[in-house]
Amino acid sequence: MSAQALHYHQVTKHHFNRFARSLGYMDWATQPNPFRRYAGAPEIPLSRDVVAGERSYASLYQRHGPASPFDDRSIAEFLRCSMGLSAWKQYRESRWALRVNPSSGNLHPTELYLLRQGDVYHYAPREHALEHRVRLDRTAWEVFTGGRDGLLVALTSILWREAWKYGERAFRYCQHDTGHAIAALRFAASLLGWNLTLLPRWSDADLSTLLGVDRDNDLDVEREEPECLAVVTAGDIEPWVSSDPAPLVAAAREATWAGRPNRLSSDRVPWPIIDETAAATRYPGVALSIPNAPTPNAQPFPTTNSQEVLAREVILKRRSAVAFDAQSGLARDYFLSMLARLRPGAPPWDAIDWPPQVHLILFIHRVEGMTPGVYAYLRDPAVLDEWRSAMRPEFLWESVGEGLFLLFPSDVMWTANRLSCDQDIAADGFLSLGMIARLESSLSERGESFYRRLFWECGMIGQVLYLEAEAAGARATGIGCFYDDAVHELLALSGERWQSLYHFSMGVPIEDTRLTTEPGYAWESKA
Repeated sequence: MSAQALHYHQVTKHHFNRFARSLGYMDWATQPNPFRRYAGAPEIPLSRDVVAGERSYASLYQRHGPASPFDDRSIAEFLRCSMGLSAWKQYRESRWALRVNPSSGNLHPTELYLLRQGDVYHYAPREHALEHRVRLDRTAWEVFTGGRDGLLVALTSILWREAWKYGERAFRYCQHDTGHAIAALRFAASLLGWNLTLLPRWSDADLSTLLGVDRDNDLDVEREEPECLAVVTAGDIEPWVSSDPAPLVAAAREATWAGRPNRLSSDRVPWPIIDETAAATRYPGVALSIPNAPTPNAQPFPTTNSQEVLAREVILKRRSAVAFDAQSGLARDYFLSMLARLRPGAPPWDAIDWPPQVHLILFIHRVEGMTPGVYAYLRDPAVLDEWRSAMRPEFLWESVGEGLFLLFPSDVMWTANRLSCDQDIAADGFLSLGMIARLESSLSERGESFYRRLFWECGMIGQVLYLEAEAAGARATGIGCFYDDAVHELLALSGERWQSLYHFSMGVPIEDTRLTTEPGYAWESKA
């Protein structure tokens, strides 16, 4: 296999004495427009109704809740609670939008497309509207769906939106954001009692054709990189997983498309290694249908107050913290419950078809009843012997909960701060953590396209932690800047078998009182 993904990963590491290549300054003149639109495509306003607003936060992790009907109101709510705006912030003359799905630097490279009854739409989050791109041959849609009710959702990445700020490391962040979006979509589906899973038969080339993002007459605008396609249905997902993409791809190839994508920047800086890595990691699809990986029944979680918190409120109030108070603590029971949400068997993990490849190294600062120090959390207990043999022999591996082990007791606030690019937010919360992925062997066994999926898994973990923090009355933030090999050296991980892909922290936030906040949509303002 090509070694492009591993090469890219090494080249884009941050080190104590140098960062991965970027422009080195903020070129505000070329800042991308955060909203893609299709000029000339019919715009369809979406319902503003609240659906399933009474559902509890705990219900998001149930696989078979009461299903809402597949109608315009519910589909609008699905989009609003996954990819819509959560708030507008303003500081003096600057005003910017926040979204339900997180993004590194609030840059939002991820675009969403929706297919229903043969129609292809682009979601415009600022307007909460659909842009109708094309109507595919209805016979092709019927052949693909077999007459089943449901819809398809697809994600793409505009790589330039992240590269504008972060340079060569941006491809990593786009994949984090895709993972966050997958989990956000899965939770929104769960809110409505629906199922959602990725469709493994679809290659990125076929998906690009289906969405109309491979059209040569759009070459002068920022291109969209296809990421994934998922089915959303209240029924059985297996027929959708097995269905042959060919009829829809052929119909899309012959269709007449409406709308032209807007240009987001006046100019762009080329980053060849990003383009090369995107090409090397495109998913080829599978020739035959494959079932989702077996998932155990969801384990009971320790009792928390999550039954009393409303799911929709947690989803819409999610924010990324910018600073923590450096003194508050987290209850041990809630901490253990939070970790349990990361085990396979319940949403959002039923959206993907591979077993856990990412596990956690935690820097515990202030969790009540727990010794500060470095901990390991194994999302798959089978990895225990492998991790113990790969790490420092002096680590304790003292079991303190299901899958949770104390490695080294110590005040690790300075260590967490230093490893995460000297950012106080890694030291001032309850905890911070690194997501450690099985990299080299995963790519060898599954191909280079799995490089993206490892980051998706990290983003999904991050989305669970974001919501868990909000449900606990706290806040969290993803950390993309960390000194890669310094993390590995701390643990004595050698080679490329295990690599840190994403950092995260959680605590009680300090709000920036200089900023004003408005609802994501004007109609949601309280009288």
